[in-house]
Amino acid sequence: MKSDRIHNLSKRRDMKGRFIMYWMQASQRTEENPALEIAKQEAKRNSLPLIVLFVFNTDYPSANLRNFSFMIDGLKAVKSKLKEMGIRFTVIEGNPTEIVPRASRNCALIVTDVGYLRHQIAWRREIAKASSCPVIAVEANVVVPVKAASNKEEYSAATFRPRVLSRLQDFITDFESVVFEPGDPVTDFETTFDLDNPDLSNIDDTASMVSNFPGGQEEANRQLEIFLETKIDRFEKERNDPNCDCLSEMSPFLHFGQISPCLIARRVMESGSSGIEAYLEELIVRRELSMNFVFYNSRYDSFEALPPWAQKTLNEHRSDRREYVYSLSELEGGMTHDPYWNAAQREMVVKGKMHGYMRMYWGKKILEWSPDPETAISSAIYLNDKYELDGRDPNGYSGILWCFGKHDRAWAERSVFGKVRYMNSNGLKRKFDADAYVQKISSLTSKE
Repeated sequence: MKSDRIHNLSKRRDMKGRFIMYWMQASQRTEENPALEIAKQEAKRNSLPLIVLFVFNTDYPSANLRNFSFMIDGLKAVKSKLKEMGIRFTVIEGNPTEIVPRASRNCALIVTDVGYLRHQIAWRREIAKASSCPVIAVEANVVVPVKAASNKEEYSAATFRPRVLSRLQDFITDFESVVFEPGDPVTDFETTFDLDNPDLSNIDDTASMVSNFPGGQEEANRQLEIFLETKIDRFEKERNDPNCDCLSEMSPFLHFGQISPCLIARRVMESGSSGIEAYLEELIVRRELSMNFVFYNSRYDSFEALPPWAQKTLNEHRSDRREYVYSLSELEGGMTHDPYWNAAQREMVVKGKMHGYMRMYWGKKILEWSPDPETAISSAIYLNDKYELDGRDPNGYSGILWCFGKHDRAWAERSVFGKVRYMNSNGLKRKFDADAYVQKISSLTSKE
C-alpha cells in the first residue's frame, strides 16, 4: 500500500501495549478497507491481537433515525464478517474523543480511517493528542488520497480533473488483503451498544427510516451488480432524466464507507460500457473534488466558501425583490407554488434520495426564494442533511455550494442570482418530461 494513504497523527513511535486497535469511523466495511488491512498487518507483524472499535455517537451532527438505521444495517454486516475473521468487534456508545483514548490505555497502536469534515478532523487530532500510543490514519474512502491529488483547494473540476486522473493508476489497485490469524481475545472493554436490539428512543425520528433501502456492504454490492448489468449502458445519455432508472445508487453506501470507491471504479472500468467515462467523472472527479473542497476550506458550509466573483455578485443583488419568499417550514413541507420543486423535496423526504439533476434545480430555487444567500445555504444544508441518506457529506456541501457558484463560472447577469448560473422549469421540460416526474413522485408518495 502506498505511503500517501497513511498518515501519522502523533509523534509517538513506541508500540508498547497488548493489542492493536482499529477505530472504525468513516469506513464502515470489511471488504477492501485499507485501514482494516493496515491494522491486520500491524497485528500480524507484532504478534498482537486485533480489536475493532466503533463508537456510536448519538450526538453526531444532524444524526437522526433515518441515517442511524441505515448505518446500523451496515454495522451488523461488519460485526458478522469480523466474527468470521476471528476479529472482535466492540461498539461503545459515547463521544469518540472520550471513548477511544480510554479504550486504548493498553493499546500498542491505534489505526483509524480518514474523514474530511471539520468535526472528523478535530476528533482525530484530539484522540491523537490524548492517546498514549501511536495513532495512524489511512485514507480508505477515496481513490486518490486528497493531498496526492492536489496540495491546495482547486478552483473547479476543470483544474482538478487532470490532477486526479493522472494519479488514478497509482492508486486504483493499491490494495492487498492480509491473511490474518486471530490472537488471544482482548477483554479490556465490553460492548455497550447492542446492534441487534438498539435503543434509539432518544434519537430524532422526524426523518423516518427508509425501509426499502437497506444499508450494508452486501446491499452495496448488490446495487452495484444491478447497475453494471442493467443501467450503466444508459448512464451517459439518461443520467439527467429522473424518469429513467439508470443511476448507481452508490452515494449512501459511499457516504458511510460501506463500499470502496476503488472497487466500484475497477468494476466499472472492466464493464466495457459506453458509460464508463461519464460515471468515473461523477465517482472520481466530482466526488473527490468535494473532498478537496472540504479538506482545504474549513468554511465549506458557509457563504464565505464561495469564490470571490460569486460572493461579489450575490452581494450586489442581495436587496433585489424576490417574487416568492418561503420559510424553512414551507420548504420542508414542499409547500411552494412550483410542482417540480415540491416533487423533488417530497422524493427526498420519502425515499431518502433525490435525483441528482433535480437536486441542482432544488438548490437553485432555494436561493431564488430565500431572503438572502446565507439563509438559502443554511436551509439547503439543513434539509439535505436531515433527509438525504448521503447527507452530512463533502459531496453534499460541494453540491449545494455549486448552486451558489462554487466550482462554476460567471453567467449572464440577472435579478437575485447576479452572475450565478440560473435554472428554471422550462429548462427541466427541455431535458425530460417534468410533468411525468411529478406524477411519478405523487404515485410514490400516495403508497406511503
